[in-house]
Amino acid sequence: MPVLNMKPIVTIGICGRNSAATIRETIESVMSQDYPHELIEVIFVDDGSTDDTLSIINDYISKMDMKSKVFHHEWKGLGYSRNVIVNNAEGKYIVWVDSDMILSNDYVKKLVDFMEHHPKVGIAKGKQALMPGKNVLATLEAYSRAAGRMVDYTSDKRFKALGTGGAIYRRQVFETVGIFDEKLRGYNEDWDIEIRAREAGWLLATVDVYFVDYERMGLTWRDLWSRYWLRGYQTHYFLHKKNGLVKHYRMFPPAALVSGLLHAFKLYRMTRGKIVFTMPLHSFFKMTAWYAGFIRSHMDSYSYA
Repeated sequence: MPVLNMKPIVTIGICGRNSAATIRETIESVMSQDYPHELIEVIFVDDGSTDDTLSIINDYISKMDMKSKVFHHEWKGLGYSRNVIVNNAEGKYIVWVDSDMILSNDYVKKLVDFMEHHPKVGIAKGKQALMPGKNVLATLEAYSRAAGRMVDYTSDKRFKALGTGGAIYRRQVFETVGIFDEKLRGYNEDWDIEIRAREAGWLLATVDVYFVDYERMGLTWRDLWSRYWLRGYQTHYFLHKKNGLVKHYRMFPPAALVSGLLHAFKLYRMTRGKIVFTMPLHSFFKMTAWYAGFIRSHMDSYSYA
């Protein structure tokens, strides 16, 4: 049995809300990591779930051979929930795992090894596996998100966020730039801290290790619209803090047709799947939803001014 009084090197932070349909697979993928379990702690934060998320977490605690802690509160959003983990983590590194992700068995080991050999990197992340989803739309979403992150994050490219889910953070990043902004409740709390980390001199990077995400469960057009509408809505408030960060010509829906086509050619070379050539339509739909949410948020803030 592992010696559970050893100080962990890695804290795995899992924030979830109403994740009963997916969190079992997430926890089991954490339990299957081939990194020494005595050097891992797992911190769960239930952010006001109204389903069985918390009871599922508690059921798994007794089965885990890793240190574990569970926190729960009424809904306060991602910024607050992530800070619960930061403030209670013992590890040198924090690996953020969304409650709908599945990690490959070597995920934590490869991320930690990378960080140990690259001391100037403050934040690194694995890659989304190019695996088909449960339906066509889910496959397009998975491929699109994977293609969108095929960029060089070590360059000063601030427009493209790495994202927290699946990322490893060096604890020194928080000591340097502070914790997550708790006013950012739904999206962009990760983009915000990445910008601050870059400004403080930390590098960002990706690592050749893979995860699968919510797309495996399948998607509907309604799901996709709601997801990106909300992102657009909340990005408007984030941009009050980072004015000028987003170039609107890049977010205007017709531009998504071009980026979708470029992604399609790139992905076809990798997958040989003809389905990728419907990606311009998929990208246009998502960006239309994003822009609709963004405009609505702008109108709401103007009406309250």
